Formats: sequence, structure tokens, C-alpha cells
Amino acid sequence: MFGKLKKKKRVPSFDFSAEELLGRETRALRDERTDAFYKGKCVLVTGGGGSIGSELVRRIAECEPRQIVVFDIYENNAYDLREELRIKYGEELKLEVEIGSVRDRARLEAVFSLYRPEIVFHAAAHKHVPLMERCPTEAVKNNCFGTYIAADTAEKFGAERFILISTDKAVNPTNVMGASKRLCEMIAESKQNSKTVFSAVRFGNVLASSGSVIPLFKRQILSGGPVTVTDKRVVRYFMTIPEAVDLVTEAGAFAEGGDLFVLDMGEPVRIYDLAINMIKLSGLVPFEDIDVVEVGLRPGEKLYEEALTGKASQTPTRNGLIYIERDEPLTREAVDEKMELLRAALKTAESEMSSVKVTEALRESVPTFRSQREVNEAADKPIQYSK
Repeated sequence: MFGKLKKKKRVPSFDFSAEELLGRETRALRDERTDAFYKGKCVLVTGGGGSIGSELVRRIAECEPRQIVVFDIYENNAYDLREELRIKYGEELKLEVEIGSVRDRARLEAVFSLYRPEIVFHAAAHKHVPLMERCPTEAVKNNCFGTYIAADTAEKFGAERFILISTDKAVNPTNVMGASKRLCEMIAESKQNSKTVFSAVRFGNVLASSGSVIPLFKRQILSGGPVTVTDKRVVRYFMTIPEAVDLVTEAGAFAEGGDLFVLDMGEPVRIYDLAINMIKLSGLVPFEDIDVVEVGLRPGEKLYEEALTGKASQTPTRNGLIYIERDEPLTREAVDEKMELLRAALKTAESEMSSVKVTEALRESVPTFRSQREVNEAADKPIQYSK
């Protein structure tokens, strides 16, 4: 008698598109007038080696700029990007890579003095929610003070435009990362009466970016599972990297100053459904080949992200999917007071070896910063699941 045949193990394949995973087509945001705006200009991208920064550099390279400067503290990604674009464009693209931190005013000023960029995209930031909950001092140093220094430097050296890359986590934040980015928005908005046009762009969750759930799910599927979701009720708005980059370049091209750009991101997606769909698209069977398990909400995590569009305070742009939200800006003096409060809290954190004062100072600086429990318990609206 032959023994029972062993069932052949299915091998996962990730040969599927972001559109298939999201269940919708990528939105067309690109405009020929945008390409013309960047032609012949020097563009500097902080955090230019990161997921969004590098795609932004690739996008700008298509617009025939005079020069692109990639500024990043992590040299490996920046180096790889430089070599990639050298192969693609050769001598046609003038691309320079400068290593440094946006926290370092002297280094940043040296780079601005050398290149005199007309357009600055500020993408450098710490973005991981649980890690910033654990390390709030680093979120404040890198996000808040890094933005403060970068904005000051752009203005000092006469940049035409400064575009801050923000996040939907800045809307009524429940975590340190989101609150730090809301303060970054306040910094940009306070730069009124300046020759430099300051604006900010709020992203939703960017599909397949570094630190997003997609690379995590992929690793978990490859290792045989389980795929972990924090809570079956969690819903998020998603955009693809091309959508994110087109949104930023569009915003940079027609910003007028003090603008906060947001994208109509369509219907929210339940993370649990995203995990199930990714397993199926990989050629596997959920709960047969791969389990999906709940592990509980992470520190600072919301059950529901708030929609970026549809508010009375927003006005449409020439692109029907992009809106402008205008807040009442703080004065520069008010922002400086907040930065002094945070600076004092950082000194206390160093002397007491505790970051509690930093989180408290950030909560005082950002009035909309609420606790995770408060927001999630108040979320009594019906959950709108994607189909």
C-alpha cells in the first residue's frame, strides 16, 4: 500500500499590481504644466533616498531640471539611487548626492550655499508610529527641529518654493509621530510674508513604501505566516507611490503660500481585507496555506483614519482630486515659543533620562493631540468597509 500522498505546498507569487491589491485604478494626477514648471530648475530633496524621496527624484528627473540634489543621512539608498539614474540618464542629468542631517544647520547651510536650489522638497522625517511612541525625543529632534531648520535655511538662501511632506496622521493626532508632523505643518504655515512660498502636502498611507504593511505582509507570507493585523476593525486610506509623488509635484507647482494640499483618496480599506486579498493574489488560500491573526492595536494607533477631504474649509484645485485646506496660521513668534518649549523639554529629557516631558511639551504645543484611548472610544461612527 502506498502511503497518503503529501499535499504539494503552494509557492507564493507576488506578481500583482497595486491596483489589483487596492481594488481600484491608480488616479491620474500628472499635468504637463507641472513638468514645465520644474524644467531648468535646481531641485533639492531632503530624505531623497527614502521611499517617497527617491520616487520624487525619479519623477523630477523626467522634467529636465537644471540639477537635482539628493540630501540624506543614509548613504546606501542615496548611492543606489545615484547609480540607477546615472545608468538611465548618463550625462543628461546633473545629479548630486550630499550626505547630512536636517538637524545640522551648518551642514544644511553649506549645501544650500553651494547649490542655491530654487525648489525644496522636505521629505526627511521619522515616520514609524510605534517607534516614535518609544522614542519621542528623536521624533521632535528630527521632525520638528529638522523641519524648522530646513525651512529657515530655504528662506535664508532664497529658495522659490518649500514643500513639506506631511501625513494624514497629523489630523487630530493620537501619536507622537502625527503630532510632530502637525507641528511641522504649523512651522510651514507660519512662514507668511516670505519671498519663499511655503506649503505642505498630506499623504495617506502609501502602498508598498518602506515601513508600510505591504512589505510586512510579504515577509510574513514568504515565511509561511501567520499574517498579523492589529485589529479586524482597523480601516485606512491608501494611495500608491505614483499617486503620492504626482500629488507632491503638482502641489509644488501651483502652491501660493500657506497651502495645505490633500488628496481625495476614495473609499477606506480594511487592513484585514487587504491581508486576505494579498494572500489570495499571491496564489495561496487564507487559513489553509496562511493564517491571519489579530495581535492588538499598537501604541498610538487609531482604529479609523479620518478622511482628508470633504471639509467645508477646503477648496478644489485645477486637478479635481486635489484640494487645498487653509488653516489660520500661527505667527512666527508663536511657533518660536513652541520650539523653545520643546527645546527645554529635550534638555530635561537628557538630564533625567526620561522622555515624558517631551511628550507633554508636544501635547501642549499641538492642541489637537489626543490620547489613543480617547479617540478610539469616541469612534462610534459605523465602519465603512471596502468591498
